Amino acid sequence: MPLRLGLVAATLVLGLCLPAAAAAARPPNGRAVWIWYLSRSDGGRIAAIAADAHAAGVRTLIVKAADGVRPWAQFNRGLVSALRAQRLHVCAWQYVYGTHPVGEAAAAARAARAGAECLVIDAEAEYEGRYAAAQVYLHRLRAAVGHRYRLGLASFPYVDYHPAFPYSVFLGPGGAQFDLPQMYWRDIGTSVDAVYRHTYATNRIYGRPILPLGQADHGASGREARRFRALAVHYRARGISWWDFAWVAANGLWPALSGPYGPAAGLPGPGFRVLQRGDRGDDVLWLQEHLAAVLPRQRLTGLFGAQTAHNLRAFQARRRLPVTGGAGPRTWRLLRRLHPVRVGWAAGRARDARVRPAPRSASLPSVANEIPPLGSDRHADPARADP
Repeated sequence: MPLRLGLVAATLVLGLCLPAAAAAARPPNGRAVWIWYLSRSDGGRIAAIAADAHAAGVRTLIVKAADGVRPWAQFNRGLVSALRAQRLHVCAWQYVYGTHPVGEAAAAARAARAGAECLVIDAEAEYEGRYAAAQVYLHRLRAAVGHRYRLGLASFPYVDYHPAFPYSVFLGPGGAQFDLPQMYWRDIGTSVDAVYRHTYATNRIYGRPILPLGQADHGASGREARRFRALAVHYRARGISWWDFAWVAANGLWPALSGPYGPAAGLPGPGFRVLQRGDRGDDVLWLQEHLAAVLPRQRLTGLFGAQTAHNLRAFQARRRLPVTGGAGPRTWRLLRRLHPVRVGWAAGRARDARVRPAPRSASLPSVANEIPPLGSDRHADPARADP
């Protein structure tokens, strides 16, 4: 690929249709790299970190700030000021468990007060089924940081594999404004192209910008990293990020994150998973919450049964859509113009008429765990040092 074309494509992945200034003003749009342990990233030397980032066109660093209720000392005002002085945007990330959502929200708010320009919530298996906890966490966090503060969700990329995960809370009203699915093709055991197809087909219904999160560990190659970048442009992503800084350096991937790459030509646009009778999970619940906005008797179960099929057909008929009984892209285009009903999820048995117990789908097991669980070597760093 000619260098000129490679540079044009690289510019597109920084901002796509957004002006460069607008892209830079809204981290983590553009290129971003995650930092787990600061001390393992160029030895924690700020000047060296900044030099590597700038050489690769990286605008934002996403630095770990908390694990559950426990803030991490590495994320503080001094770090943020030092990185900002190096002309880098700084976001924080937090791994959450859902057992103490009030304390987790307090730890997240601390990172925002330290100067984080956005916060990415890393919620995974521990949050499956925890609708009430997710709602409490977000309510407390929003009360502390405000509703305009930028939040992101980094979770499982395949929504259909995790029927009990509360995507509709984390990505719903008052939740995260952007979605960073962990598209770790090596961990999943698939190709870069396949992880894009599956992720976009199942995440698009939530209506949040998707910023692909790729991997630099587990043998990820420069060829794969360049393909990941090319597809980010093809899918019109506003940004792209990589897990994580230490692995990018250890595997010599900095050139692949910034140099020329071949275009993803001749590919179709992102697909769409059509929901239909018999489907179960949070995506069905999200459909039901939209239907309930115009058909109040719609039950919120997460199970696509007779009532949901009947109401969906009625909605399609009223909107002059093909009456298929399945929720595809044309139906979702109109559904997403509605405001989904606001639900107060309760832990255990609800005693207040204003709140509901978790949807029936919240008790469903995962179809598969495409991302290895916490405690595996997924986040293992080459240095293997203690925190």
